[in-house]
Amino acid sequence: MPFDPTGDFLGGFVWLLFWLLILASVLNPVLTMRRLQAARLDLIRRIEEKYGWRVVTMIHREERVSFFGIPIRRFIDVEDSEAIVRAIRSTPPDRPIALILHTPGGLVLAASQIARALKRHPAQKIVIVPHYAMSGGTLIALAADEIRMDPNAVLGPLDPQLAQGPQGPVLPAPSIVKVARMKGANASDTTLILADVAEKAIEEMRETIVELLEDKLGREKAEEVARALTEGRWTHDYPITLEKARELGLPVKPEVPPEVYALMELYPQAPSNRPGVEYIPQPLPIQPPQRGSQPQS
Repeated sequence: MPFDPTGDFLGGFVWLLFWLLILASVLNPVLTMRRLQAARLDLIRRIEEKYGWRVVTMIHREERVSFFGIPIRRFIDVEDSEAIVRAIRSTPPDRPIALILHTPGGLVLAASQIARALKRHPAQKIVIVPHYAMSGGTLIALAADEIRMDPNAVLGPLDPQLAQGPQGPVLPAPSIVKVARMKGANASDTTLILADVAEKAIEEMRETIVELLEDKLGREKAEEVARALTEGRWTHDYPITLEKARELGLPVKPEVPPEVYALMELYPQAPSNRPGVEYIPQPLPIQPPQRGSQPQS
């Protein structure tokens, strides 16, 4: 068979191109994530310099965090509490802390650790909610001296949610107690046990809320807010608006720095095949830095 150097060269080039494309598809998400992280740090640094705060973020969005592009849902967990407590501990005692929250909630243990650590910081504590801070996010917000909410942002109730077994449904504690009282002696042992745990969970949550609010609202008002947030008055996903939070007596203000909205743009949602919302973007008050920029020393 005659030797065909042109064919061998083309075949080798095609294989090289194939493997380069595979390598690019693997590395591109990683490089994209690093560019986003660098842009976030750069903007956080600019916010700190402008307002004199120590800025800490806890933003739970769906991101393309692996080279397979699989979105992962995030909730408040012990890793979050370890990181935020570490950040608070390393902040000078005379420097205000601004904690930017965007979360659906999570573990009560982790949220209460963050809330208590934030409250113990000697300087001013500000929680900023650009969109929502539900459940455990609301508990953390109660530790702040000042809660800055977008006019359309929401907080959420703090009624504990209990899982009925490893694979069972998650049930609101006030509803478990209510059902057990309605059934009385006819309730099953499982229901009575769940009701006992639910009552303890509600009381523990109320104690934590009073601990966080008493110095700002007084004991009586703090207990009133604790009851409102835990008694099952609303469903767990009920939106507590800025106006409703004011009615409760919480220290809320409709003042979110424009840079925070720009920062949120650097936490992209995992893209879907068919977006449900589309519009022509208008210029932001503060434009985010280019994603290729690096944080300055």
